[in-house]
Amino acid sequence: MDRNSLPSYDDLPAVAGAPSGSSWGVWGEGDVLGCLNLLTDERVRAGVGCAERGSVFNVNLELELPGPPLFGRSAFTHLVHDFPLGHDDELSGWNTQSSSQWDGFRHMKHPVYGHYNAVADEEHGIQHWARRGIVGRAVLADVARWRASVGRPLEPGGPSAIEIDDLMATLEAQGVTIEVGDILLLRTGWVGWYRGLGDAERTALAGPEPMAACGLQRGVETAKALWNLHIAAIAADNPALEVMPFGFGGGDEVRYWKDDPGRAAETMLHFSLLGLLGLPIGELFDFDALAEDCAGDGRYSCLFTSAPLNLSAGVASPPNALAIK
Repeated sequence: MDRNSLPSYDDLPAVAGAPSGSSWGVWGEGDVLGCLNLLTDERVRAGVGCAERGSVFNVNLELELPGPPLFGRSAFTHLVHDFPLGHDDELSGWNTQSSSQWDGFRHMKHPVYGHYNAVADEEHGIQHWARRGIVGRAVLADVARWRASVGRPLEPGGPSAIEIDDLMATLEAQGVTIEVGDILLLRTGWVGWYRGLGDAERTALAGPEPMAACGLQRGVETAKALWNLHIAAIAADNPALEVMPFGFGGGDEVRYWKDDPGRAAETMLHFSLLGLLGLPIGELFDFDALAEDCAGDGRYSCLFTSAPLNLSAGVASPPNALAIK
């Protein structure tokens, strides 16, 4: 599969009921996989070819982190039950998005046009991704390291926006090229920053006030650029992939999609990626050890595997993901 066999953002087909900038219909009516369709057998083999040393990197946070959970999500209780020859355990009050996660297409619809590909909400379960599996070649873009190297360090706990030019410059500096169907891993340094916070700071971060965090710049231009890369999925180490807080404007003039539905992409990049383009979003992954290794050997591609929960009608899932070099 080459880049020329897929429409560019500006050439995405017009589909009744969908706006411009929508991939609805690209993989057929009723499709529930979106860009995961790009994970062909060929792309899986390309990923396997990256596993040269056999070094394995867990890219999932501890299930207990962030703690307390962000965005008002519940903290689970872990119960260990005894029986004569051992134990089993039980999680209660567990939110599948309280730690490392994939946002499924049920998680967020476009506020005007609905869920991806006009598929009904309840038909967009995470089980479709689980039964397909998420396996292929991944490329790490260590934007945090590159920005620091050019004297423009990201501020993890502030609204520090990553422009598409930053992403492309990072890839160029690393000497790596995105191929069609790659999984893009974006390191912002947020996880390492969070690990350095004290209990009071973590509690405040999980409070009711809008949270600030570095991330991709919102807007149509970012969605367009990501689509034109023709990646299968994107996962980051920050809480929302995109810069926070949400909304457009600034200061006392912050506005949201309800103020201007035509500017939904500027309110949240999620609306464009999940609802319109069918691009899976990963959040709160832990790429620090992988990034250190990549910086050491200069090789930023790897085999990536992820097994989401096989949960019918599931909204989201921990990734259960590994990167193998």
